[in-house]
Amino acid sequence: MAPRPAPTGPTLRRNGARGSVQLRLRIGLVLIAMVVSLFAARLVQLQGIDPGQYAAMAAERGTRTVTLPAARGDILDRDGDPIAVSVTGLMVIADPSLTSDKAPEIARILADSLGVDYFSTLDRLRTDGSRYEYIARRVPATTALDAVAAVKEEGLGGVYTEQDPVRDYPAGEVAANLVGFMGTDEALYGLERTFDPLLAGEDGSATYQVSGGNRLPRGESSTVEPTDGSDLTLTIDRDVQWYVQQVLRETVEGSGGESGVAIVEDTRTGEILALADYPTYDASEPLAADESDLGSRALSDVYEPGSVEKALTMAALIDAGKVTPETRITVPSHLERQGRRIGDYWEHDTLRLTLAGVLAKSSNIGTVLANDAFSSAELHDYLTAFGLGQPTNVGVRGEASGILPPADDWTQMEHDRIAFGQSLSVNALQMISAVNTIANGGVYVSPSLVEGEATTADGLTVGTDTTTTRRVVSEEAAAETAEMMERVVDPDAGVAPGARVEGYRVAGKTGTAQRAVDGGYDGTSVSFAGFAPADDPRFTVYVVVHDPASGGGGSVAGPAFSRIMSHVLRTYAVAPTGTPASDLPVEW
Repeated sequence: MAPRPAPTGPTLRRNGARGSVQLRLRIGLVLIAMVVSLFAARLVQLQGIDPGQYAAMAAERGTRTVTLPAARGDILDRDGDPIAVSVTGLMVIADPSLTSDKAPEIARILADSLGVDYFSTLDRLRTDGSRYEYIARRVPATTALDAVAAVKEEGLGGVYTEQDPVRDYPAGEVAANLVGFMGTDEALYGLERTFDPLLAGEDGSATYQVSGGNRLPRGESSTVEPTDGSDLTLTIDRDVQWYVQQVLRETVEGSGGESGVAIVEDTRTGEILALADYPTYDASEPLAADESDLGSRALSDVYEPGSVEKALTMAALIDAGKVTPETRITVPSHLERQGRRIGDYWEHDTLRLTLAGVLAKSSNIGTVLANDAFSSAELHDYLTAFGLGQPTNVGVRGEASGILPPADDWTQMEHDRIAFGQSLSVNALQMISAVNTIANGGVYVSPSLVEGEATTADGLTVGTDTTTTRRVVSEEAAAETAEMMERVVDPDAGVAPGARVEGYRVAGKTGTAQRAVDGGYDGTSVSFAGFAPADDPRFTVYVVVHDPASGGGGSVAGPAFSRIMSHVLRTYAVAPTGTPASDLPVEW
């Protein structure tokens, strides 16, 4: 067989082309493998190494969460009339992704329009990575809309509003010192702050998908509904509170006084129908008031009660069997004790007074001589049982406890002075509750400002459902003390005829004491505390005026007591008892 001829040129060209194609295919496959490897590595990173971080970044770019504000509970008086309520308002919000570049200009406009701090607003407008920042909450609708409009007028954007209830105080000054007020971001004073967790509720939220700044109609969404706050009902009678505030204002201003307090307490239940302070303010415009006028002096300020204290000393002495209303006491013109002289507020020769007369004429000397029957420990124990030296825990933030020094620390001078109301201090609610013990047949009843039961921000449970009682003196001792207190308002025997209430038997006691200021004494505190009807008490009233230009407890606080007591007796249709007034002898 003849040998096969050698390949010619065309065959060689075909084989060379086929080799070139195979080479290109191999190179292409290598490149494809490299690209696939890169994608695979990226997929491993996304799904295996840090999936949470990348999922969160994707979700943040595509979702928005907004606050669903809770409705704040109302503060109501005992009849359900509003004292503090929530009305339509707005929150002002910024989107930093749209405001960051022009943050200084926008912050200036918002600071001027809303009264917010410029620098903190500037920081919020520049918050990196955020799409939702509060600028101000609980803003009146007109104010909020005007602020947003001012931003837009400058050709700027990224600021908008959402619904957010704002606080309103329809009663204005009525109970303002007690109730307090809300700021734009928090409760700042009074019961608004004390009961903020109860009133505020809990905001909810809504989260939904967005694209281009707009909500996707069929996108995923979730909602946490807000929990609205609860109402707080007070024992305060709004109408009585208003009247008491007017009388107190006229009394303080008319006497040239610095400040004052007036309280009305239901004798049997301890419920506070009115708790008035002067000066006061309009809770709708708190920034127009002096900061010192924003709280309640009736609970935060302490002072020496003066001769109102004598009623407690007398009740304790009678209860202990040391004296009776007709115990005879020889009252000299003055008394020397530990090298110091004790005198009465008026000049007199030696007097022959009964214990009832000592109280009716408010004799310091007679009180000290009667109190000699007590040891310091005995008097201290009674005053502690009356509630002195300890807060009432009525539920007002910042309540002062007053000062009742330990009995072991008393000198003879302190023993004497405490008996007639100096060298110790009280707040006004403590003092009315102590006097109310005599009115309530010798049983102390803890005062209440809240109907039912409520828990403060500090975890204290208060209210009429938590009222406590304790017997301090016997019913007989309380009744005999009340009869002696009637003689205080008797025009023929006592020092406070101006405290009488036409048609009713009234028991009361005046007080005039030096004011302790910076370790010394400067000015006076004058007061009158009493109850009516004296033989079947329904209400106890206490009026205090600090630093009047002139006058004492009988002439300044007594007439105010009379007006307030007359009003509350008639408002609650309390009929006179029709029994004859006390005729205990005042002299022997």
